[in-house]
Amino acid sequence: MKRLGILSAAIVGLMMSAPVAFADDITFAVVGPMTGQLATIGDQFKQGAQAAADAINAAGGVDGRQIKLDIEDDQCDPKQAVSVANRIVADGVMFIDGHACSGSSIPASAVYAEAGALMMSPASSNPVLTDAAAKAGWPTIMRLYTRDDAQGAFIGPWIAKKYAGKNVVIMHDKSAYGQGVADAVKETMNQNGLNEILYEGINAGEKDYAALVTKLKGLKADVVYFGGYHPEAGLILRQSAEQDLKFQLIMPDSIASPEFWQVAGPAGEGTMFVFPSDPQAKPEAKEAIEKIKAGGFVPEGFTLFSYAVIQAFAEGIKRAGSDDPAKVAEALKNSQSINTVVGPVTFDEKGDLKNASYDINQWHDGKYAPIQP
Repeated sequence: MKRLGILSAAIVGLMMSAPVAFADDITFAVVGPMTGQLATIGDQFKQGAQAAADAINAAGGVDGRQIKLDIEDDQCDPKQAVSVANRIVADGVMFIDGHACSGSSIPASAVYAEAGALMMSPASSNPVLTDAAAKAGWPTIMRLYTRDDAQGAFIGPWIAKKYAGKNVVIMHDKSAYGQGVADAVKETMNQNGLNEILYEGINAGEKDYAALVTKLKGLKADVVYFGGYHPEAGLILRQSAEQDLKFQLIMPDSIASPEFWQVAGPAGEGTMFVFPSDPQAKPEAKEAIEKIKAGGFVPEGFTLFSYAVIQAFAEGIKRAGSDDPAKVAEALKNSQSINTVVGPVTFDEKGDLKNASYDINQWHDGKYAPIQP
């Protein structure tokens, strides 16, 4: 009996001590298109989040707790996004760096809100994400990125002024992201005195856009604004070049990826796109960029925004003195700026960024850089 008592005590001791190592960890999910046509964006999410977690852990973690990442793939598919969101909250993970595509983020946000989890997207720009959350009284749905209406207010008037009297076409890929940003640009462009000669949605995923190119050629399109992603944009440009059609393509932020040039090739020369003011140019990002590049990855596109989300989670937990998602969200919305690799950020009551700024970038010889508008 004495031996049994000692053995039982030892087992109890092991059971009590075993979880301690895990109790000190805190898990953040990173969700995006890790596979599929938009896997480049998912890789940017993953690389940015991992670099942030490594840096924070090396500095002692979040109040002494080490960050662990749970990488999840939604392929930018709404149904898969909801399935992934349900699995994440079932596993008890309450902080989500994601999703990427607005069409995935919006339905997934309902799952997180119901579970009380804090979701912060580093890429989704459709206003519905935070507008609907605010209307429903969901305090834990946020984004560390800009909104389509803000992007439209920036580029729409510029297009109207620069291309006054030109034949401008507005197209979109019928997605929540693509149509949302195209509509925002159309509205502000029209308000500033320029009307498009064609407004049309295309079917994403197609390989043959010859009929569309023929229509653009017949309309003598000078400028095309396309709300969509790089696979379709690249194909449209290549097939336009094959028909000797040249126009100025202007895109939203989705083509900040080397894969755009891989698809478009030389036909992509001169393509413009709007992106939040270059995070790689921020002094706060210098050390992070050096470390990420040392690992063989170029932190383009959404990499540093994903990094910043992890920083925001860590800072919010410290400020709240708790890992309760609602308290963390409240602490992040208190108008005090948060130092991140994309510069100081401040959130409004809806969970959107305040005072967003943009660059117009242009592709040249396989690379892009900001231009003077």
